[in-house]
Amino acid sequence: MAGFVGLLAGLASVTLKTTVHLIEHLLQNNIEVTGFDYLWVFYPLIGILLTVIISKFIIKESTGHGISKVLYAISKRSSVIRKTRMYSNMLTSAITVGFGGSVGLEAPIVVTGSAIGSNLARLVHLDYKKRTLLIGCGSAGAISAIFNSPIAGVIFAVEVMLTDVTINKFIPILIASVCGQLVSLVLLGDDILFAFRLTDGFSASETPYYLLLGILCGGASLYFTKILTKVDEGVSKIKSVLVRALLGGMSLGLIILIFPSLYGEGYAMVIKLLNDAPSALFKHHILNDLFSSGRFLFLPLALMGVILLKPIATGLTIGSGGSGGIFAPSLYMGGLVGFFVGLVIQLIYPSAPINLSHFTLVGMCGVMSGVLHAPLTAIFLIAEITSGYMLFVPLMLVSAISYSTVTYFDKHSIYTRNLIRRGDIVVSDRDKMVLNKINLEKIIEKDLLTINPDATLDQLINLVKKSTRNIFPVVTETGELKGIITLDHIREIMFDESKRTSVLVSTLMTEVPAHVSSHDSMQIVMNKFEISQAWNLPVIDEGKYIGFLSKSRIFNTYRTHLIRQTKE
Repeated sequence: MAGFVGLLAGLASVTLKTTVHLIEHLLQNNIEVTGFDYLWVFYPLIGILLTVIISKFIIKESTGHGISKVLYAISKRSSVIRKTRMYSNMLTSAITVGFGGSVGLEAPIVVTGSAIGSNLARLVHLDYKKRTLLIGCGSAGAISAIFNSPIAGVIFAVEVMLTDVTINKFIPILIASVCGQLVSLVLLGDDILFAFRLTDGFSASETPYYLLLGILCGGASLYFTKILTKVDEGVSKIKSVLVRALLGGMSLGLIILIFPSLYGEGYAMVIKLLNDAPSALFKHHILNDLFSSGRFLFLPLALMGVILLKPIATGLTIGSGGSGGIFAPSLYMGGLVGFFVGLVIQLIYPSAPINLSHFTLVGMCGVMSGVLHAPLTAIFLIAEITSGYMLFVPLMLVSAISYSTVTYFDKHSIYTRNLIRRGDIVVSDRDKMVLNKINLEKIIEKDLLTINPDATLDQLINLVKKSTRNIFPVVTETGELKGIITLDHIREIMFDESKRTSVLVSTLMTEVPAHVSSHDSMQIVMNKFEISQAWNLPVIDEGKYIGFLSKSRIFNTYRTHLIRQTKE
């Protein structure tokens, strides 16, 4: 099963890459035919509008951060991912990225691979743990195929997608990752997103410069995350999806007009940096004249401008309705940061042992580590795409420093921050993790017999004869809970014949100390139980009585989940 999921994820990756390259080729040919050199400035707007129309009115699915949706499905939906996710993210991201949106393909293809794993597991009726494992297999196969890096695929699945992996789960992920890469090798050969061959090794004398690079990569990662989030949330406040797409796309086009290198994924520009051709960053731009005339003093300032604008461009693309991920933008920005730091050091200390291509690669690792909170994935990805481990020491050093710098200020990644804030996933707390696994709606007790507040004691006694419970919710005809009656409330008078017809239920009931909603998190529910000191609390949604929650049933369910988790 793992191998089959890896093959399908690899095939999906190849299909997506090929489609995006085809769209880019057709759009470039259109510019050559029409002769309108600046048509590429309007392409991202067209792509975002098409993506919004397809996602909102045809597929009827939201875009945004797809990996967060997968993590939510693992935590709150028993690892069940909608079937449409097996193709919807591929379609929308191919349009967004193909038309020049400033995002990457990696997150959409991870969602696709994860959806394939989830739905294949459901097809053969596998349980939650195995569905989750196949989701990890799908993500590993996707990353392996799109980067031609099987080790990075495995590490990504373990580090980002799955939180608890033992050796018996590790093997299927390895198989899926290998199968994903084999599909890419057979169908595309060496045609991967980008690759670079190292010619020089690392010298210990360069260590102080890499220490500085690690700190700056951490700062750049923090800046990227904060600005991306603010821009995304700011654009998302616009109510109309079409107006949002129009304004966001136009703003993105304006930024691309200023800095054309922000068009698309940016891997071609990274290759230019690695080949020490930074002037390519300003092709089709007035600054190109400054470079061609040899005035390279403008280069550091121009690089800084691109670095500062990259998260804004990515935030506009995602927030306005485009489909894509932050994987490629973080690598692109990291390459710029690394090149910028190396260039500035060379300008200040011309004799410094600085290799700009090495700084570019290690910078990619550092920013990716900080943005994704995935230091190991970043290390092995750069090591694999360079086809060697000559930079392994600086990669490890910069990745660790960048990750430590970011987590000092922001404990959670962009994928998990909002989920943790809402209580949808829990980390580093075993009690909360087990509570989070409990599905509140499944343990609501709805077998309690209700009675109207205007009913008599005699009617209540007839209800007692039929019930197996000792709690009777007092509910109006409109479904509003007025209070409860227990057997203790009527024990002394229920056999008094003179009171059976004269005493009303409304005079016997008591108010509930608190109530919960079926939408509350288990942590909120348990807090209400603790404060009220009650053993049973009613569930009320929008003013309507739904049922009761029993602390005893919650404890039994909690124990069941705890035992199951311990065994696994």
